Amino acid sequence: MSLARGYAAHSHTDPLIPYEFERRAVGPDDVRIEILYSGICHSDLHQARDDWGGSIYPMVPGHEIIGRVTEVGSNVTRFKVGDHAGVGCMVDSCRHCDACQHDLEQYCAEGATWTYNGRERESGAPTYGGYSDHVVVEQRFVVKVSDTLDLKAAAPLLCAGITTWSPLRHWKVGPGQKVGVIGLGGLGHMGVKFAKALGAHVVMITTTPEKGADAKRLGADEVLVSRDAAQMKAHAGSFDFLLNTIPVGHDTNPYMGLLKREATMCLVGVLTELDPPLTGGSVIFGRKHLTGSAIGGMAETQEMM
Repeated sequence: MSLARGYAAHSHTDPLIPYEFERRAVGPDDVRIEILYSGICHSDLHQARDDWGGSIYPMVPGHEIIGRVTEVGSNVTRFKVGDHAGVGCMVDSCRHCDACQHDLEQYCAEGATWTYNGRERESGAPTYGGYSDHVVVEQRFVVKVSDTLDLKAAAPLLCAGITTWSPLRHWKVGPGQKVGVIGLGGLGHMGVKFAKALGAHVVMITTTPEKGADAKRLGADEVLVSRDAAQMKAHAGSFDFLLNTIPVGHDTNPYMGLLKREATMCLVGVLTELDPPLTGGSVIFGRKHLTGSAIGGMAETQEMM
């Protein structure tokens, strides 16, 4: 065991305060990482406030972790002391279900072990996240981080980055496609940059015209203001793929009207009910698809990095 120092919320109404806790000893397959940077993800706020229920207190948030390896177990082959490494939203899974066998540990049939606000699979002890000085993680749930990356800028890749990268890759976004990214928050920023890097024609879709300049700076080819009926009509039926990053319940029906026949909109932000509900006609007429995606597996996270 090792003493760790971090910041914890002790209830859904408390601010984060300094907190000392124990990390497990480094096992044969583990890596100890000195945490250099930890991104602040909006889900950290949701969890600390118990917005989604099930929060475990005291809670040390943080699942966008970049650090330096300081110790490795006897079986570790992927890392050595001094390497830069990253830890995202998961630190374990069952490793034997169909999802895990296909490198999709986030969909583990027994449930992934989350980096914080989860339970260690063996001991049942709470997991604590990246708002701390070090972390101990099994090597399969650690990614290599290139020394050429700006480490402090790389941290958000471990959640916001992979949450947008995974669906863009799964639905084979690339050259010749018109791709819309709905919302320009933490996820939307990443979505625009990745879609552009993959060669798509990228349209940033927003309710806020003032975000247009930021969208263009990030690489968007066009900006579509969804509150402008004329703009929505001009783009109707023209998108190959929509990445919807809006984090709250909203009306998805107008966005479905932007899709081509048999095209897809993927939800990555909203976990609550759609408001108003999706109408059947918006998918039936045009054989369109509404789907979702959660973060990404370890192999695709390493690919992204």
